[in-house]
This record gives sequence, structure tokens and C-alpha cells, in this order.
Amino acid sequence: MKKPLIYQMLPRLWGNDKVRPKKNGSLTDNGTGRFSDIDTETLEYIKWLGCSHVWLTGVLRHSTQSTEEGCIASHPQFVKGRAGSPYAICDYYDVNPYLADDPANRMAEFEATLARTHKAGLKMIIDFVPNHVSRDYGKVEPTPGHPVLGAADDKSVHWTSENDFFYYPGQELQLPTACPKGMEPYHEMPAMATGNNCYSPVPGINDWYETVKINYGDSHTSTWDRMFDIVDFWASKGVDGFRCDMVELVPPEFMTWLIRNIKEKHPNVIFIAEVYKKDLYWEYVRNVGFDFLYDKSGLYDTLRTVVEKNVDDNGMPIELWQSTTGITRNWQFLGDIQPYMLNFLENHDEQRFGSEFFGKDGANTFAPLYVSLFLNTAPFMIYFGEEVGEAGMDEEGFSGRDGRTTIFDWWSVGSVRRLRKAISSGAYKSLKVADLVKAGLKREEAQIFCRFAEATRLAASDEAIKRGTTYDLCYCNMSSDGFDKHRHFAFLRDYEDHTLMVIANFSNREATMKLTLPEHSFEWMEIPVTEELHPGKIIEVTVPPFDAKVITLI
Repeated sequence: MKKPLIYQMLPRLWGNDKVRPKKNGSLTDNGTGRFSDIDTETLEYIKWLGCSHVWLTGVLRHSTQSTEEGCIASHPQFVKGRAGSPYAICDYYDVNPYLADDPANRMAEFEATLARTHKAGLKMIIDFVPNHVSRDYGKVEPTPGHPVLGAADDKSVHWTSENDFFYYPGQELQLPTACPKGMEPYHEMPAMATGNNCYSPVPGINDWYETVKINYGDSHTSTWDRMFDIVDFWASKGVDGFRCDMVELVPPEFMTWLIRNIKEKHPNVIFIAEVYKKDLYWEYVRNVGFDFLYDKSGLYDTLRTVVEKNVDDNGMPIELWQSTTGITRNWQFLGDIQPYMLNFLENHDEQRFGSEFFGKDGANTFAPLYVSLFLNTAPFMIYFGEEVGEAGMDEEGFSGRDGRTTIFDWWSVGSVRRLRKAISSGAYKSLKVADLVKAGLKREEAQIFCRFAEATRLAASDEAIKRGTTYDLCYCNMSSDGFDKHRHFAFLRDYEDHTLMVIANFSNREATMKLTLPEHSFEWMEIPVTEELHPGKIIEVTVPPFDAKVITLI
């Protein structure tokens, strides 16, 4: 049994080696990564890092402003960025032509990438976007032989159960963006509801105005069957899992039906839900049937709050909601559904840890990383470049200097270019800073990488982390010397005769702690009592600021 570790990458950015990309640059100006860049060396590296899955974000064909590399331009008035959003799907049955060396052969190149992934011992996840499509979905050379949503809709009514979309008869869409000079404005008549449940012909600038909302009716309709056909199409090619976008905006009855029926045909396919309402976690695991859920509103938000309080520590008292005690409250809230959570510190929606908006420096990542990665058997997700401290502080174009790596622009990420050099040279395997610097990484990137990779490889190989039980040590160390209950966190992981202690220091000061092992931990985890290890044993450990340690007890 292996603790799932997922490596998320945007292929458009992963393989792009353009050294000086232009702000708001075109595809010709800035280039793009391709399926062929997800080569054997890359996949071997991801496997070496300890990962079990690779999530390719932005594979399904989406709307873009570009006409190069086999692309057909959509109207720029509604496309976000020159590259376009990966979540504004214009054809569910196609892949982006710009990802292929030969755009006309793009599906075969995707299938070859899938085969390479499996040969490397990895599984592939792609996106399933069940809630919305691009405004010009079905109008950009739809793949023949497959159903197109909305083709038979009655557009004279706002809603009927058999329609695939929602309409505003007699009303034209009014976009919140200006039409470029010299172009005819984008026309949509009748207007259609917008993807973020904006039921209006006049979406605002903060709405998902590039998308239209899918209608699932009030019971099983033909829309359900068409969406099943999409997932079945990719699962039949061998895709191993689907990260399902914004499922809280989709009827749970449909997702329950879809998952059950896909798994009847493809039993090993997994479904990951992007969810945000913690009170719905049990529903999506127990009743709907998702394999894993984002724990964004739980562990991620808790760790982020703790980090932000301490990285800018101004001496003000810590409030309860800013305390590491929130980590304990979160696992207690989750109870027995913890293994179904997907833990992470970064993804394409969130700001990079190393950005000025979050952890300030990738070198500060190890306290939250060790908690998120080691606390339980739940899967963990790495966002490409995270392992070298990528800060996401470029100003790419549509995506400003906001701490996020753009998903809307043609761009090239400097730290990822340098990481890929270390991969192609094989220097990463030594886990030595000097070798990585020689291969092209900056010294600070190499230092982060060595610690990060050691942690992920431990998570993938150590039985106590992969499948062991957890014991929170905080309750019995509230008054222990050197232990700050609001800034420190400690726990045990145990499997059979192997026990680890993990200690995280979220303070910006070095901490020397004297931690006690309670009798209950020995009983609960069936830890053998010895002269060297026994109840009441005090373990002294010094942890640098914003750092963490793993100690092998047995």
C-alpha cells in the first residue's frame, strides 16, 4: 500500500524553456510546453520524488485567443488571457493542439504520454469540468461522432429539464469587458447563465464570464448521459482518475450516479472532488462516492493562517483561530474520513507558499509541509516548482503579480526551467546542493529541493507514514518546557514496531522543547516499553525557526 502523492503540472508551462517571456506575449512570442516534454526523464523524476500520480492540468481543449500551433481563436472579449483558461472547455473530446509537436496528431501524442506515464509506474489524472463550458463551446471544430451539449436545446424558454443550458429569451449577453478596437463585439442571443451560478444576462467582472452554466435538470436527463459519455471516453483510453472541478455547483445526485456507473465499467478509476464546504465532506465521501476531497477549508486554511501570523510576527498575542491548536481541532472534526482528504500547500488556484502573499520564502515551508505530508495517511499534492520554492511573483499578463503561477498566459517559469535542467542531467538524484547548483539551480532552490525531496521520499517509503496510526502529542505537552501550544505541533506515527516523532516549529525563533510521551500513546499504538523508551520519557529536541524534524523512536 502506498500513500498517494500527486504531482500537479500545467504542461503548457512545464516544458516551456523560453528564457525571457514577454508580458502579454503571444504563443509565438513566448512558446509553450508540449506533451513530448513530459518525457521519460520527467516521469522518472516524478516517480523518484515519491509520487504515485501525475495530474496534467489544462489538457482538455479550451478557448484561447491564439491562432498559432493549430489553435482556433475564440472571441477575445470573453477569453481570459491570451492563452485562455484551462477551465473554459470548448471540446470535451479533444486535447489542446498547442500541446502537440504535430497539432493534427495531438490525440496520438496524448495517448503516447499516457503510455509513458504508465510505463514509468505512475497513474495519470486529468480534469473533468462538470459545471460549465466555454461561451463558444461546440463552435470550435467539435470532434465529430460525439454529442454536443445544447445542440437540441429549446432556447425560447429560460429553463426546461431537458435543456443542457439556461437561457434568457429576448435578452442579449452583456459582457463586463470591452471589445477590442476594430472588432465586432461578441454576440450571444439569447444570453446564457454564467458558470458560477450567475443567473443573469449581465455577468460582472468577478463572475466566470468566460463560461456558461450546465443544467442537470431535476432528475436523470440526457445531459447526465452525455456527461457520462465524456468521462467514459477518457477512462476507456486508460486515464486513471479525474479531478472534478467545483462539484458543489453540480447536483450531488448526478455525481453519485456518474461515479457509480463509471466504476462499474472502470473499477480502478478514482475521483477527486474540489470542495470547500466542510460540512459537506461526509456527504461527498459516504454518499456521493468520491475517493478523495480537497481539504482546502480545513487543514490548508488552518496551516496558512498559522504561517501568516508567525511569518509577520509583530509581537501581538495569538488569537485561538491563529493557533496551531487548530490543527488538532481539524483532525478531530474530520474523524474517520481523514484518509479521504487531499492535503496540499499549493495548487493552481492558491498562491505559492514562497510568494510575498503567503510564506514569504520557500525555505519557510518545512513546518507546514511536515504536518500536511506526515500527519496521516491522506494523499498529498505537490504543485510543479513547489519543490524548489517557486514564488509565483512574475507579472505574466492577464495574471498580475499576485503570487500565483498563471494559468491564463503563455509563459515560462524560471525556477521550473532550472529544475528541468537538473532533471535532464540526473543531478537531483544525489540530493546534494553542490550538484544541483552545478546543474543550474540557484543555491537557495537547491537547498529547498534537498529537504523537500527527502520529505516526499520518506512519505512514499516509510511504513509508519504510509499506513500507520497517528497520535497527537500536543494535549499532554501544553506545559512542557519550551513547547508553545500556539506555535508548535508534535505527533507520533506508528506502524507495527516502527515509531516516528514529528515536531514542527511555526515560530520565527529557534525552539528547544522537552516533550513527554504519555502512557496512553504506548497503549493506543501498542508501542513496546523498553528501558530506553517508556511512558513519561522526555525527549529534548531543538528545531530551527519555521522548520521541523522527524525523529525515529523505534
